[in-house]
Amino acid sequence: MFSRIQVLGGVTVELLEMKDVEIPQDMQRVMAMEAEAMREKRARIIKADAELEASQKLSDAAQLMVGNPAALELRRMQMVAEVGAENNSTTVIMMPADFVHFAGSLSKFLEGKGGA
Repeated sequence: MFSRIQVLGGVTVELLEMKDVEIPQDMQRVMAMEAEAMREKRARIIKADAELEASQKLSDAAQLMVGNPAALELRRMQMVAEVGAENNSTTVIMMPADFVHFAGSLSKFLEGKGGA
């Protein structure tokens, strides 16, 4: 609704009211598609913001754990307990990264010795 609009020729419109406006079906579909696209965009932005916040929190936690190996081991044990509680058919064996590196080095050493 508009009130008091000056139109050409000195005519003043006091009140303009639109009633029973019909929008063509094609236009309605386009408007609905646009509204859906905007909702999807907002949802993606919210999800991306949540991912960014989570990655920042994980980075902060990693920085804290770097200085305290005991905290890292406690986190590993907590993760094993969580996995066991959620899915009893899964068995997770956590090994310190040093063991994995040692096994790789030993494997390379033995391969080199066997080929000589």
